[in-house]
Amino acid sequence: MTERPHRPISDLGFARVDHDRENRNGVPEVVFGEGKQADQISAIVGRLIDRHQRALVTRLDAERAERVLQDHPHGHYDPASRLLCWGNPPKRLPGTVAVICAGTSDLPVAEEAAGTLEWLGVNVARLNDVGVAGLDRLLAHREALTRADVLIVIAGMEGALPSVITGLVRNPVIAVPTSVGYGASLQGVTALLGMLSACATGMSVVNIDNGFGAAWQAANILSLLERGPDPRPACFEEPRRS
Repeated sequence: MTERPHRPISDLGFARVDHDRENRNGVPEVVFGEGKQADQISAIVGRLIDRHQRALVTRLDAERAERVLQDHPHGHYDPASRLLCWGNPPKRLPGTVAVICAGTSDLPVAEEAAGTLEWLGVNVARLNDVGVAGLDRLLAHREALTRADVLIVIAGMEGALPSVITGLVRNPVIAVPTSVGYGASLQGVTALLGMLSACATGMSVVNIDNGFGAAWQAANILSLLERGPDPRPACFEEPRRS
């Protein structure tokens, strides 16, 4: 029996599935579900499962998820996060990521982050409804905050929570603005600008409602702990003195 040749791209006409992404980034390509038809998602997922034995679809409504699961029945759909996934991570990453949510209305973004992290093999600690409107709720969990290796902090309205938490911890904080809030919140723009303008050092910011992006960045940070220090590339060596 002749072994199938490795093809770095599966060309489906409407999509080109990048199979070499796992070699480059350590994780197979993830499917963004919004704007795609169920049949398109199903075809892409089929190629990913066939090659990588796992797949993840983000931003998918329940109706299309049910249709895709008819073709690939061993997946799991979570309506809170709108994530549809198959397979398990090949390994667990060291450390813990805390996913911290300001209010209940921010939970869909928080669950997108937490679910993505779990699919990536990360240990997740969830901390919900600890916004700045009641600081006692947050300070009651101060020990848990300091134990986390990376913190993803999700907030709408004025977006103050990530700055407050960054002032309490020494580890990296990834801030996620959400589109939650009244008119002046401008569908998350106010929270985004507030986070970008924060005086707290050690905090980075992703786009509005981008729980997936925050999770990916947190997992990348933990992967550095797993790899340890790399030898310095030759291009960074100090020049020899004559």
